[in-house]
Amino acid sequence: MWIANQWKDYEVLDCSNGEKLERWGKYTLVRPDPQVIWDTPKKEKGWRHKNAHYHRSKKGGGEWEFIDLPQQWQIHYKELTFNLQPFSFKHTGLFPEQATNWDWFSELIKDKKKQNSNREIKVLNLFAYTGGATVAAAKAGAHVTHVDASKGMVTWAKENAISSGLQEAPIRWIVDDCVKFVEREIRRGKKYDGIIMDPPSYGRGPKGEIWKIEEKIHPFISLCTQVLSDNPIFYLVNSYTTGLQPAVISYMMNTEIVSRFGGSVIADEIGLPVTSSGLVLPCGSSGRWSK
Repeated sequence: MWIANQWKDYEVLDCSNGEKLERWGKYTLVRPDPQVIWDTPKKEKGWRHKNAHYHRSKKGGGEWEFIDLPQQWQIHYKELTFNLQPFSFKHTGLFPEQATNWDWFSELIKDKKKQNSNREIKVLNLFAYTGGATVAAAKAGAHVTHVDASKGMVTWAKENAISSGLQEAPIRWIVDDCVKFVEREIRRGKKYDGIIMDPPSYGRGPKGEIWKIEEKIHPFISLCTQVLSDNPIFYLVNSYTTGLQPAVISYMMNTEIVSRFGGSVIADEIGLPVTSSGLVLPCGSSGRWSK
């Protein structure tokens, strides 16, 4: 398992009975987590002194209970700064477990820049959300194309880039359906040295395009190989969908990427350390290809 254990501004303090207790900077939140099927004693004092609590409804969805939480605040990861705010369906605008992947591809980008400082490394970030991976890749020295179907998420990502001192960084901000964008890039002959994709289990594009990951992910991985450069550096696929186990991601990436570019794929779970127990909370799966 790849564990995001380099955070100073974030930690999972405890988790029990379908919920996790988290520290985001100086604020403590309680949010639901479907992976937490155990019911252990809630001895951590944060359970009783939280700043906000997202209550899931039995009818679906849920709502926030705000006790003492600002509308927006910031946390830092190494040289990066992220703007957070609670919004619909329990989210805060960041998935901290992805930091382990940010570190992985950032080192690959930096190593290539050391080998050839004049090389322009182009990275395509698809389903890019609020830009955690975008700012990490840009900080490492890449030219990044950030694509998400939500205008609001792209605006948020721009704010994260500015907060991280990357307002002048070579980042292209694109509001578009990811599949249609890649199809157009193929026709335009555009190429990228690295691809990051973090597809939702289910979603809709800006014009109502339906995305179901079980149906779309394999052909989309294949499609994206057509925009990889002749000498690509990495390809990252993330999944929070239970059915897409690491071995499934590995099989698809080996089939579509290794067969064309060589290199190797490693796929595993990603997770976050839990302070109270010393154990690790699983948070999805990732597949990593590199040359």
